[in-house]
Amino acid sequence: MSEQIRSFIAFDMKNDNVLNRIAAAQKLLMQTNADLKMVEPTNIHITLRFLGGISPEIVDKVHAAMKNVKFSPFNVQLRGLGVFPTLNYPRVVWAGITDGAEQLKSIFEQLEPQIHELGFAPDPNGFSPHLTIARVRTGANKQRLIDLVTKQANYDFGNIKADCLKLKKSQLSPQGPTYSTLKEYCP
Repeated sequence: MSEQIRSFIAFDMKNDNVLNRIAAAQKLLMQTNADLKMVEPTNIHITLRFLGGISPEIVDKVHAAMKNVKFSPFNVQLRGLGVFPTLNYPRVVWAGITDGAEQLKSIFEQLEPQIHELGFAPDPNGFSPHLTIARVRTGANKQRLIDLVTKQANYDFGNIKADCLKLKKSQLSPQGPTYSTLKEYCP
């Protein structure tokens, strides 16, 4: 049996100005003294579909599904801080997506049936366009975190270009995840 590859389909972040704005927002988040694990700027991306462990044999099939998606490169406006699942129980802090959200949803909706045909269960959470910028470890200083997120609901991160859909490999380690590109589709 071959080794499983932990993987997901995503758009990478390639805009240094946006990454600097995300780093500034992360600094504000740290000032709340909430118990947070920040996502490394080099690891920030827009996840379209988490696949979990896949066999090397399925990589080309997932890539073929990606190439069936119809889209042209488009702009994505990143605006506002928010949390999942709720303000009262924050587990993830995210940067919101305004412009480009409909295109991202369309890509997800085109991918999902093809991924399902490859044997993956439907995504139970559906798709909510965002970029994860921090994970909440405990409820320490939760109210300060909630206050900041509420205050920064319109924080402007800037725009990125979504142009290449990527199948990413995620390698977990005690230092945090490392991502690499297995396949990409750039229409």
